[in-house]
Amino acid sequence: MILYLHGFRSSPGSRKATMLRERMRALGREDEYACPALPTSPRAAAELALGFASGLPPASVALIGSSLGGYYATWLAERLGCRAVLLNPAITPARDLEAHLGRQPVYFSADEIDFRPEHLQELQVLDTPAISRPERYFLVAATGDALIDYRTMTSKYAGARQRVITGSNHELSDFDLYMDEVLDFCGISSNGRRQ
Repeated sequence: MILYLHGFRSSPGSRKATMLRERMRALGREDEYACPALPTSPRAAAELALGFASGLPPASVALIGSSLGGYYATWLAERLGCRAVLLNPAITPARDLEAHLGRQPVYFSADEIDFRPEHLQELQVLDTPAISRPERYFLVAATGDALIDYRTMTSKYAGARQRVITGSNHELSDFDLYMDEVLDFCGISSNGRRQ
């Protein structure tokens, strides 16, 4: 099972989530892909993600987390012992999102969120200062990310498999070039077979 965790103010309708869903459908594996709409509350988002993967053998679960979803995926992978792909993951969201308190529109959706001070505290509780088994992680980081410095990402995930993309952006607008590599790490080959 692949569980995709979208970023802050994003949704299951995001470009990367949609591309992955369509690719899994084309491979005949759509039933093994989930991308839930994450609640605004980090605690509730983490609990929801944990609920999707609980009870499954760790080897059968792979997480893909983008931005804040990468922060959640790290926390979750450490608890479950499963693989995680991190796409420009948030490193210090409790600090970085402080400027985004209040009502915010959600990308790729007509919804909006109300991001409150207690959500910053919930983010601090989910902090994972270090990963225990780097071989379970695959970092995809863009040098052109204007929101998160790729060097903080590569430092935090030292020892993990890393794909540093020269240029690109926070959204990874060229994600199609790396999608098969991401799925391969998750155990899905380009012909749809499980590895």
